[in-house]
Amino acid sequence: MRAAALALLAVLALPPSLPLAASPAAAQVRVTFVAPERYTDAQNRFGSGLPLRVVLAEMRRLFETLGNAVLAPGQTLDIAVLDIDLAGLDQPSFGPAQGVRVVTDITPPRFRLRYALKERGRTVLASEETVSDINFLLRANRLSSGQTFFYEREVLRDWFQARFVQRRPPPG
Repeated sequence: MRAAALALLAVLALPPSLPLAASPAAAQVRVTFVAPERYTDAQNRFGSGLPLRVVLAEMRRLFETLGNAVLAPGQTLDIAVLDIDLAGLDQPSFGPAQGVRVVTDITPPRFRLRYALKERGRTVLASEETVSDINFLLRANRLSSGQTFFYEREVLRDWFQARFVQRRPPPG
């Protein structure tokens, strides 16, 4: 109780010109996963990756982080993830490793999304599209070893920039 009272006093003592940080509950990006058990390739099939619940949690965090970085105050983004196809293919193997994910230039990450961008409650952009980049392996100069879902992160980062910062319309 005493810690809460001290925290409240500290906030009240701030000069009026200093903005308060947004609370985590006021997230600008809301993500829902539609029938994730049917996704093309988000579930560990051969022991080479993470369980579905972990993949979904990481994808939610990725969408929220990327979206909150580009959205302006007063904007909200609702994203329904309709399908996930991770970069590469799960391949069975023999031996101690249960399986391996093989990434080639013909196996880009792909997301099918339905989304609505709202500004102060009014929908300004809504669409359904497939997000992918066949040139995803050309990003070797930005490669950061050890990052989970590196290719997916890069493709989604570019999509957020194109769609919500540069306001380029969806293809087609």
